[in-house]
Amino acid sequence: MGNIIEIKELKKSYGNNAVLKGINLAVRKGEIFALLGANGAGKTTTLECVEGLRKYDSGNITVNGKIGIQLQSSALQAHIKPMEAIKLFAKWNKAVPNNEMLKALGIFELSKKKYADLSTGQKRRLHLALALIGNPDIIFLDEPTAGLDVEGRVSLHEQIRTLKSQGKTIILASHDMAEVEDLCDRIAILQDGNIAFVGTVDEFTATHGKRHIIRVKTVDGQKEYETENITETLFEVLTEYKQKDISILDIQTDRVSLEQNFINIIRGA
Repeated sequence: MGNIIEIKELKKSYGNNAVLKGINLAVRKGEIFALLGANGAGKTTTLECVEGLRKYDSGNITVNGKIGIQLQSSALQAHIKPMEAIKLFAKWNKAVPNNEMLKALGIFELSKKKYADLSTGQKRRLHLALALIGNPDIIFLDEPTAGLDVEGRVSLHEQIRTLKSQGKTIILASHDMAEVEDLCDRIAILQDGNIAFVGTVDEFTATHGKRHIIRVKTVDGQKEYETENITETLFEVLTEYKQKDISILDIQTDRVSLEQNFINIIRGA
């Protein structure tokens, strides 16, 4: 599928501080894409430039579709009711609210509550509903599950997957690496104002850091071995323990998580 967003040589500085140093990036139509980076790496600035919320110094941004933005926080008035906010946003967008979408997000159930009385999860669902009012092609989600309980996270993840199935493109900003690993088709990692990596989670795991952890438990405790070749390392470890006549109580093997490899690349490992 073609690119729905293209960023070429994007540069942005705040005074003498160059935050973006020539970003080149493309997002494909219909994918869930995450932009990751440590605090200060430039991901928020990049997203705000694409969303049209911040001016940039040079470069070019092409967006081939309508944008909807679900912010982490909202400036909605404390006493406004969810359906009042829905009708207000619908008027701004010259759109008719999608009742099926509102029902799926549970907005009708909140109709009598004031915004200030909503739980964190309910506010997240309302923010997403407001972002979808104009039937956007591209949806920006900023920490969509922050502060949600397990049930709320599962429900919102289902909504995100439903949007993808409808052909929507999702741009995700999240510090939750498990969420990113579970949802995203591709990721990009920003480091010091440059793109350090673009690709799938599996591609990132294959090219950065170790891919597996072997945990061996004995009466003396537990040792961990990181490896790219689990077969060879496991054979070497078992041979060593047999030669030293050390009894093994348990062996566990795990794939190194996105979070662990992300930390490695941020630290320059």
